[in-house]
Formats: sequence, C-alpha cells, structure tokens
Amino acid sequence: MSTTQTHPSPGAPDGVAFPKAIKSYVLRAGRTTTGQAKAVADIGPQFLLPYQTQPLDLAAAFTGSTQTDEAATRPVILEIGFGMGDATAHIAALLPDTCFLCCEVHAPGVGALLKRIGEQDLRNIRIVAHDAVEVIDQMLAPQSLDGVHIFFPDPWHKKRHNKRRLLQSALVARLAARLKRGGYLHCATDWQPYAEQMLEVLSTEPLLRNRALATHPELAGYAPKPAYRPLTKFENRGILLGHGVWDLVFERI
Repeated sequence: MSTTQTHPSPGAPDGVAFPKAIKSYVLRAGRTTTGQAKAVADIGPQFLLPYQTQPLDLAAAFTGSTQTDEAATRPVILEIGFGMGDATAHIAALLPDTCFLCCEVHAPGVGALLKRIGEQDLRNIRIVAHDAVEVIDQMLAPQSLDGVHIFFPDPWHKKRHNKRRLLQSALVARLAARLKRGGYLHCATDWQPYAEQMLEVLSTEPLLRNRALATHPELAGYAPKPAYRPLTKFENRGILLGHGVWDLVFERI
C-alpha cells in the first residue's frame, strides 16, 4: 500500500490525495512451501483475480454470472492484508453466503490461503495479489462494498515511521466512498498508539459513524470483538501477557 503524491489518484474522492512514494507495507522474507505452490498451480486460476485498471464486476467475479439473483444480493467484504489467511478462512467458512475479496502482496500468504481454500472447500473467497490502494482506486466502484476488514496492519512502531501506517485519512476517505450506506469498516490492532490514531482518523471521516458509541459508550469509542473475528495464536499469547487488543467498527452513513 503506497503512501506520497500530491495529486489525487484515479478513482479518489475529489481533492483527496494518497501519497505513493512511501510503501506502507514491506515484502517480508519467506519461502513458499511445496503445498502452497501446488495450491497456486492447482486452484490459483479459479480463485486469483488479476489486477486491472477498470472496475471489477464483483457479481461475475464470485459467481461467473451477472444475471442471477444470488450474484446481485450476496454481500461483498474487502479484506486488506490477510497475512497467512487463518482469520480469512475462518470467517469465510462461518459466513458462506458472504463474498470476500482479499488483497495481499506476500506470496507465501497467498499460497497459504489458497491451500486453506482447497482443504476447506471454500467458494466465497477471491484474491488479488496486488497493492490494495491501487485495487481500491482502479477496481472498486463507489458504494460497491458491504464491508472492509483490516486486521492487525503493521503498526510501524517508531515515530519516524508512523507516516507509513496504512490507516491514514486519505485511505479512509477512499474506503468510505466505496462502502454502501450501512456498510462497515472493521479494524483491529494490538498496538495502543495505533489504536488511538485509528480512532482519531476514523472519527474525523464525515461519511462514517462509530457504531460503538451508542451501544457501548463505556468503551470510549472502541468496539467489543465481533463474534466473526477469531482470536489468533499471536493475539492469545498477547492476552496471556496482558497486552490489549482494540477493535473499531464504523458504519457508512
């Protein structure tokens, strides 16, 4: 996900620029296993979508048809940065009637999720192995999404690296513009300074409303963990050590 330019990218809301010279992700070292490579070769053609510079027909991407009632009514959730795909596969299995469009640039992670898709016979996932910012700009039409998941993005702990964080005002504006009314943006982090920044950035986006303020005022803007999001091994370990996890759920108005 890119971050430093001074002019709006194609598809951005008027007057909104999202910088593109600084990458907010790092291509991590990692080896694709034999099983992951086999999954890419065997089922990659079915579940991997190529990056394109025109809006994606979401109904056709998931059902192969734009004409069926099923294609028109199934909700579509965008997930940005799914890592090794554990949570993605869990949620997709839990919500089989929801479609998940998933962006990840880490090749072993893409292979790992494809392997899970094959093992669990998941049919409601499609993967774009490309920079999510460009996918949002080029492939997603306004008000085309029912939800967005961003779980545990790189917190970029050092202050001089905070500008690399994914959750910045310009990206939030892009995402809000692509949510349907009533659609949601769910973010989670285990780094408190990043949680505070997320809350500030999301709260200042005029198209979004904090769902938790009315239902859980005692949480000061944060949300209880939604039931569909599983606890990761890393998260469980952190909880045992007394570390916090913060969920934020905002709704398009």
